[in-house]
Amino acid sequence: MAATPAAATPAAATRVTAAGGGRAAVVLVLVALAALIPLLGPSTALRGTGEAAAPGVGGIALLRAVLFAAVCVSAGELFAARLARRVPGAPLEDAPRSWAPVAAAAGFVAALGLASVVATGNLLPRRLSDMDIGGLYQTRDGMLALLVVNAFVVAGLCALSRRPATQVWPLAAVAVAEALRAHPATEDSPLIGSGLTLVHVTCAALWVGGLLHVLRMLRRWRATAPGEGIAVLGLYARVAALLFAAITVTGVCSTLRRMPAGSVLEQLTTTAYGRTLLAKVLLVVAVAALALCARRRLRRSSDPLTAYSPARAEVVFLGTVVALSAALTALPVPIRW
Repeated sequence: MAATPAAATPAAATRVTAAGGGRAAVVLVLVALAALIPLLGPSTALRGTGEAAAPGVGGIALLRAVLFAAVCVSAGELFAARLARRVPGAPLEDAPRSWAPVAAAAGFVAALGLASVVATGNLLPRRLSDMDIGGLYQTRDGMLALLVVNAFVVAGLCALSRRPATQVWPLAAVAVAEALRAHPATEDSPLIGSGLTLVHVTCAALWVGGLLHVLRMLRRWRATAPGEGIAVLGLYARVAALLFAAITVTGVCSTLRRMPAGSVLEQLTTTAYGRTLLAKVLLVVAVAALALCARRRLRRSSDPLTAYSPARAEVVFLGTVVALSAALTALPVPIRW
């Protein structure tokens, strides 16, 4: 009789290892597919529009996608941890392993790559001699690029410290720098545009990254504290509704600033920016449907854990939205008619 558990243990361990390997393979495939969006998306969107994009637009979009994803992961962990602290009995000491240090490292590499592009006059550098590092301190875009690089260094140090919550400040610096970069001083009312972008980026990072980490908590606590995990997901769902509203309002306002109401429908199909924006909107609609499905299961299902499946699909769609958002930043802005 005593031999039965011993014999079962290796088999169980094999199943767990196989399941873990399968999940890792799926994640790698999804990451690879997501990388194709910023790499190939801009050239596809530009086809037939008569517009010209900057050299290396696919590589720039990929770097910006990594940067956005790094902000989402780190900010989402802080957001989800704050929600978990509001749930009585939540096993905070058994939280999932932090991905923030890795995210900060990835963000640093991406920011360094983008800074090198700025240092070569917004061209892809072929040699180190092509880059004017000192010139970064003499331009607005150069200073913002350096700010983002340094902010990720500080965020990584904060993530490894005893007070990881202090990451909020360097992450906020990244969001502000990206908002300012997206709206140069030559634009009409650049501060209004930067303000809209800042709110949009911040809410999106909390929405995407927060859901990712909440689902990691729910998965880790499924056997030991399923009720607390569901409670955290419920709290997230209520806040996510407000985040979605803010993202929608700021997104619509930003679109109307770049594409006046009278030309929006035409530019959505005739410009690369419009086509990518249309694809992003359709994906956000799908994400909203999945979020409503998950919320309904949380409220009405006899087993609230069934909300995990649509919420997991929502994360995948949101990752695609992040990749499309990165592609948008690299495409030429439509001409105001």
